[in-house]
Amino acid sequence: MSIKTMPVWKWALLLLASFILAFFLYGLSDEAVRLIPIGWIRWVACVAAALWIPAIYSLIVKWLEKSPAIDVPKRKLLSDTAKGFGLGTLFFILVVGVMMIIGVYSILNIGNDRTFDIVDSFFLFLIVAVGEELMFRGVVFRWIDEKWGFAAALIVSSLLFGAVHFPQGTWWSSLAIAIEAGLLLGAAYKWSGTLWFPIGIHWAWNFFQGNIFGLAVSGGGVEASLIHAKIDGPDILTGGTFGAEASIIAVLIGAAIGTYFIIKSVRASRAKGR
Repeated sequence: MSIKTMPVWKWALLLLASFILAFFLYGLSDEAVRLIPIGWIRWVACVAAALWIPAIYSLIVKWLEKSPAIDVPKRKLLSDTAKGFGLGTLFFILVVGVMMIIGVYSILNIGNDRTFDIVDSFFLFLIVAVGEELMFRGVVFRWIDEKWGFAAALIVSSLLFGAVHFPQGTWWSSLAIAIEAGLLLGAAYKWSGTLWFPIGIHWAWNFFQGNIFGLAVSGGGVEASLIHAKIDGPDILTGGTFGAEASIIAVLIGAAIGTYFIIKSVRASRAKGR
């Protein structure tokens, strides 16, 4: 039985079960690697966990849904992740570039003697990207999309993604995340057909925001960054203590890129329906 023809009660139950399994899979993997001292062994463990999580996800999909997981194809792992990473990098270059132009972000100096910490964050953010994309796009978005359609999946998954960031911020920062990240990542997932593409975006987004440009990441402090900057201006432009994700600049740029992928996804769906 496909998700589309599944009774609503069964659909809701299995969606919840899938989300809980994904949550524990991500949480346990993240906690396990953090127990390892900083160094190359931990970084190798991060990569292994980033591959292990989608592999278990595939087994969960096959077990609960009685069908293969088509959104984690091995042949596109490197290419789609790299494309997503490039887009995530470009996104924050644009955000910081606009912040510099309007004078709310200025570079004080470049360089850091805590290289190990920066590299460590690079690998830890990979697990964050894999885990969160699996939960919110691989489970929530996909299950709603197959049952109720693209629009419902995009709205619900985006709002839920924003809501889980509320404890670290405010109603505005949660709404900002929902608009700029939820819509962008959901539409990117729909368009690409793989989890690798939004994983790459999410990974670069967090890493460049925090460890390259020295901005807070979703309300968390930055321990080490390549660029040390002075951030001075109204919260609506800088994002305040939550980070640039809560700035109107990031919202507008994210919404624009998200809209681009929404249009491409809708056109692709219509083309398939012909």
